[in-house]
Amino acid sequence: MLLKSTLLALAFCAFASTAQADSIHTITGDTTGAAIFNRPLEDLSGLSGIGTDVSFNQFRFTVSAPGAYSFLTTAAFDSMVFLYSPSFDPGAALTNALIGNDDLLGTTTSGFVANLDAGTSYVLVITGYEGFEYGRHSTTIGGPGAVSVVAVPEPETYALLAFGLGVVGLASRRAKALKIA
Repeated sequence: MLLKSTLLALAFCAFASTAQADSIHTITGDTTGAAIFNRPLEDLSGLSGIGTDVSFNQFRFTVSAPGAYSFLTTAAFDSMVFLYSPSFDPGAALTNALIGNDDLLGTTTSGFVANLDAGTSYVLVITGYEGFEYGRHSTTIGGPGAVSVVAVPEPETYALLAFGLGVVGLASRRAKALKIA
């Protein structure tokens, strides 16, 4: 395990040097039980016929300086990674897609180098190759500026919010009815 981690770290250093990494940021997550979508093909030429129901995580971020940024994802499954700007819609997985990758250093790693603009909104999507490919993952981003990640709520969070607002509305309506009576 230590040898594998060391080799991956060395590979990332070589990979990141192409982006002249001045700062490094790591994002972790787990796609187990996450929302699903029909992922794009690696070259973004269409939607996958195999990855029609793959779990995904999405991370919205900006960078503080323009330049080349390297992305390296390691996962406990056969992973793929995609970059979108300015937004990501799982129902229209090709819209706003900039770049994708599968199997950079092997089946459990993926990544790329992309030129990013400061202050522009980007979304990084980590997913599996097929529907049974999911689990924990970690993505390291290196580049000339700081990476600021903004949390993207899961669909369950929106459902809970809607339920809560409904309860508050019902309680308010009931309180008004009791005042009138």
